[in-house]
Amino acid sequence: MTLDGCGLVRMREMSFRFSSVCPAMIFLFGAVAIPLPVLAQGSTRPPEGIARSAPQPAVSASPEIQPRKPASIHAFWDRTNLLLFTGVAVFRGLDYASTRNFQARGRTEILLAQDVVNNSAAFASVEAAGAATSVGISYLFHRTGHHKMERWLSIAHISVTAFGVGWNYSLESKHAH
Repeated sequence: MTLDGCGLVRMREMSFRFSSVCPAMIFLFGAVAIPLPVLAQGSTRPPEGIARSAPQPAVSASPEIQPRKPASIHAFWDRTNLLLFTGVAVFRGLDYASTRNFQARGRTEILLAQDVVNNSAAFASVEAAGAATSVGISYLFHRTGHHKMERWLSIAHISVTAFGVGWNYSLESKHAH
C-alpha cells in the first residue's frame, strides 16, 4: 500500500481516494441527516399566506373502530438496546486492538491522523467517543419516535466496525522477516 501526494491509496489493483475533505463531508452528513427525522414530522400550522379553512367537525369513533395504537413503544434502555450498545462498545474495543496490532506489524492508519493513533489515550478517547455518539444518536431517534432507525443505527455501526476489524487483521505485515 502506497500513499502518493494527491491522497490516492493504492493496494494491489484496488485504489481508494481519501482527501482532506472527508472529515468535512462526515460532519456535513451528520449536520444534515440528524435533524431530518425531526423536520420530517412536519408542522400542524399552515404556511403563511394560506388562509385557514373552517374547522372540520370532529368525527366520533364508533365502538367497532378502535384508534390506532402507536408502534411498539419501548424503554430506551431495554434488553435489545443494551445488547446493541454492548456490541458497539465491544467492536470499538476490537477496532482499537486491531489497529494497534497492524501498527505493530508496520502498517499505518489512513483514516485518522497518526498523532491521534500513536497516542494511546487519544485513540482510546476517539473510540469511546464513537461508541457514545452512536448511543446519543440512537437516543435522538428514540425520542423522535424512529424506533427502527434507533436499532438499525447500532446494527450498522457494529457491521461497519466488524468489517474494519477484519480488514485490519487481514493486512499483511510490512516487516521483513
